[in-house]
Amino acid sequence: MSDILTHIDAGVMTLTLNRVEKKNSITAAMYGAMADALAQAEGDAAIRVVVLQGHETIFSAGNDIGDFLNAPPSTPESPVFRFLRGIATFPKPLLAAVCGPAVGIGTTMLFHCDLVCAGDNAAFSMPFVNLGLCPEAASSLLAPQMLGYHRAAEALLLGEPFYAEAALDVGLVNRVVPPTEANTVAQAQARKLAAKPITALIETKRLMKKGQPAILMERMVEEGASFGRMLREPAAREAFTAFMEKRKPDFSKV
Repeated sequence: MSDILTHIDAGVMTLTLNRVEKKNSITAAMYGAMADALAQAEGDAAIRVVVLQGHETIFSAGNDIGDFLNAPPSTPESPVFRFLRGIATFPKPLLAAVCGPAVGIGTTMLFHCDLVCAGDNAAFSMPFVNLGLCPEAASSLLAPQMLGYHRAAEALLLGEPFYAEAALDVGLVNRVVPPTEANTVAQAQARKLAAKPITALIETKRLMKKGQPAILMERMVEEGASFGRMLREPAAREAFTAFMEKRKPDFSKV
């Protein structure tokens, strides 16, 4: 599909979010395309590394609100849940190049990547509370582990953005470069990895993450249940109505 570009070269599969006119907001069809691509990459011995990237001005504004409200995920086989399971359990190296805003899933997917290169214009945010919702992608578990509890609380409870140097400081990203270089640097790292013995890469990643997949799946299921329930509650309805009406939400009565 044109909203997700898939390119394979020299053992590297690159998935490019290609909906810049909509700030790379992600639809169910895009989640499905990425989930299918990850499944293909896992099963194809010729694909050794996967890179997720966006545009030098925007990584992703998160879920496409209209698409999300019209067809909210309702089963474990919904495209978004397939994608989340895919990135959480992907056995081969998974890289990301992030420039500009990375909102919601645009940030939480990075917790599952092995290497992340950020443009110096990157802005990471997880504004779930501001939408009357709770975290997803096991970020309620992974954010405190990586950022430390107090920084995670600041990011998840206030929902305000933090920037590339702060992300570098806490280990969410490996390197900060000019936006025009981020995708190129990520590709260079991917090619280095693709030249290494894939069995050694897979086993090293498995050992580093030993025991984590089951815990992540359990947390994702719990988050998904809470997320679905909260999506039907007054706070979320007010947040999304305000968003569509281009006004500030009023939570004083919810």
